[in-house]
Amino acid sequence: MRSEWAEAWRELVERARRTVADGLVVGTSGNLSVRVGDTVLVTPSGVHYDRLGPGDLLAVGLDGRRTAGDLEPTSELPLHLEIYRATDAAAVVHTHAVYATAVSTLVDELPAVHYMAAALGGPVRVAPYATYGSQELARHALAALRDRSGCLLRNHGTLVHGRSLEEACDRTAQLEWMCRVWLAASSVPGRSPSLLPPEELDTAAEKLRGYGQRPG
Repeated sequence: MRSEWAEAWRELVERARRTVADGLVVGTSGNLSVRVGDTVLVTPSGVHYDRLGPGDLLAVGLDGRRTAGDLEPTSELPLHLEIYRATDAAAVVHTHAVYATAVSTLVDELPAVHYMAAALGGPVRVAPYATYGSQELARHALAALRDRSGCLLRNHGTLVHGRSLEEACDRTAQLEWMCRVWLAASSVPGRSPSLLPPEELDTAAEKLRGYGQRPG
């Protein structure tokens, strides 16, 4: 096993387990992947994350052909591969998070209720429903992700990509939180949530690019 694959798989399993602990994934729902060169390491289908170990590494090429591992890849592999082929994403995270899934059944777009929407590129679109694991779903998702790094899947859940697995997971958690905020604010009788204008999202996006600690 290549050393870079082993390290990437270790992080993938660790992050996958965290999605369960954080309530973003129930049972074997959801899936994660990370790109290492022209290879994609991806979680398997129907296996609880706490049962995965180093020997369960599963790798496929960008064409979907398996290059390592014995387990069957997630049924949403077409979704992941479509994103990698069309973007510079280094990681993809898909969950069935409760609040995000609820929002996906109510609106065509999650409005800008918080400036963290800027981290995903703006108000979050909802991709039309299509059967899970289908190429149709992958096409709908890719369209919803235009100029965005995250979207909702109608009656299904969240889809987020990032420059790293850490970033994709963090943005997934932020998206679920924003959905919860919007649902809470929208539930107040006779009131509508105030929304941030596009120019403020642009300002927030610029500030977020310099957020956090800088290398010494």
